[in-house]
Amino acid sequence: MAEGVESGGAPARAVVVGAGHVGMISAMRLADADVFDEVVLVDVEPGLAAGIALDLTHTGALTGSGTRVRGAVSLEEAGPADYVIITAGKARRPGMSRSDLTATNARIVGDVAGRAAAVSPDVVLVVVTNPLDEMTYQAWRSSGLPAEQVLGMAGLLDAGRFRALAVADGAGAARELGAVALGSHGEEMVIPLSQAPEIAARLDAARLDELVDRTRTSGAEVLGLLKSGSAFFGPGTAAAHMVLAMVADSGTVVSATVRPNGEYGIGDVFVGLPVVLGRRGVRRIVELDLTPEELELLREAAKRIGERIAGLPA
Repeated sequence: MAEGVESGGAPARAVVVGAGHVGMISAMRLADADVFDEVVLVDVEPGLAAGIALDLTHTGALTGSGTRVRGAVSLEEAGPADYVIITAGKARRPGMSRSDLTATNARIVGDVAGRAAAVSPDVVLVVVTNPLDEMTYQAWRSSGLPAEQVLGMAGLLDAGRFRALAVADGAGAARELGAVALGSHGEEMVIPLSQAPEIAARLDAARLDELVDRTRTSGAEVLGLLKSGSAFFGPGTAAAHMVLAMVADSGTVVSATVRPNGEYGIGDVFVGLPVVLGRRGVRRIVELDLTPEELELLREAAKRIGERIAGLPA
């Protein structure tokens, strides 16, 4: 394999594209885990990625991590990678429609995904850029990679938010509470309570509905409080956790935006589903025993995502 790509041992390099807040947190989590030879931050703004990389390098002596951290202005300069996290893109601003944001970020994500695949033909892409469902599809379409090597970070974050809210509500410790988030990273998010039995048993039905609704709008809630900027600790940590789950190849089930091939009666769309991750991406999609109502909501979410994907610019 090319220099910088795993050859049977530990993965050699992870690349994070976009040195904003989400990218910084992703790079920090990956570096602190100390499982890569090198983590590279990429940003087109001269000096930005290099400065953040140097700052993170200085923390290595405090955390005990031996991972090198480097900054670059392009994927070509970063070099071949096992995993690329894509956080690059524009945030939605006042007066900008969803379609405006989609068109702008589709161009950015498409370019990044195509370059990543050209530099690293065996790479696994983890997409964080919003609108997440559409951008994951765009990354797959533009990269030409097999679908199992292109994932969107959404379900893991959304399930984590739901569990965190349940913990704050007195449902128990996070390690005791399971949950998955399926469907879309937005209004069509599906949190099947049949798959969160501990939480469902400890909170009443009305409160559960409130927590599900609050989970769907958690990103907007953070944005409203910050006034400027959006959530970054959660998204950055979730993206890094997905990569680390692949590195560990432990068979852990997580929620991710992936392309099913008939599972749940869905195909030809990227949608949030439970998956087992392996070194090279999605090992398999897990089919949960959902209630008929939950399954219908999931299929409706996939249908809506498909409609939005059809509107992506060529």
